[in-house]
Amino acid sequence: METENKDYKYFMQDTGAVYLGAKLSYAEVLQDEMVNFKFKSIVEHYIFKDTDPETTLESHLYYLTKEQFSYRTYEQLRAKVKINILVEKKTLFGKKKTGYTTKLMSIAEFADMNLAQKKAKGVVIQELALSKLGLMSFSV
Repeated sequence: METENKDYKYFMQDTGAVYLGAKLSYAEVLQDEMVNFKFKSIVEHYIFKDTDPETTLESHLYYLTKEQFSYRTYEQLRAKVKINILVEKKTLFGKKKTGYTTKLMSIAEFADMNLAQKKAKGVVIQELALSKLGLMSFSV
């Protein structure tokens, strides 16, 4: 089981964003020396107000609602969620085929989906993307 999760436990960054694999727990985020100090501080001071350290990003985001304090925190960070979702596609001959596609959604769009919709559409969370500008302008 642990070897399956390693592919989704990562921290990466480019010039505009920071990416965290969905299988990381918040405790692992705090222990990872590659994760920047500001995000660790945000997790400790804001995310932990309504989230347990052993919770994975995947689980937290899946059940996140707009009423939670951590939602407002992620909204300020301009967070996006990368997911796999079932969609109906048309084939070359006009038949309909169901398959997974990857989508990047804002935290607001994702939180607007209720649990029943997420389950019906087979949503699988891959990663959390945070804007570096959002991180930079966030006051801890």
